[in-house]
Amino acid sequence: MDADFLERLDYARAVVRGNTPFVITSGFRCQAHNTKVGGRQKSATSKGSSHMYGYAADIAATTSIARFQITQALIEAGFTRIGISAKGGFIHVDSDPDKSPGVLFLYPN
Repeated sequence: MDADFLERLDYARAVVRGNTPFVITSGFRCQAHNTKVGGRQKSATSKGSSHMYGYAADIAATTSIARFQITQALIEAGFTRIGISAKGGFIHVDSDPDKSPGVLFLYPN
């Protein structure tokens, strides 16, 4: 895992408000595991999931309050790439230097 990414993730965990748990459900993934869990694959136009490069984590978030509080903490920690999956119950965060910053995206249901 990228050291700067982990430092910011630890900071976000420390500042999350309320009694919201900060449970990481996925971190680094080898290509085989990434394929197994349905992560973005390498292709001619994509380097694939940021999890395979140590720049990403998924955090459990099963309520709207948890999604808000975790997202708020991630932004405070300086993250600018955040994905939300309401149906899947997680928030994806990454700091992949090869991908566009300043995005908040939703996972399809």
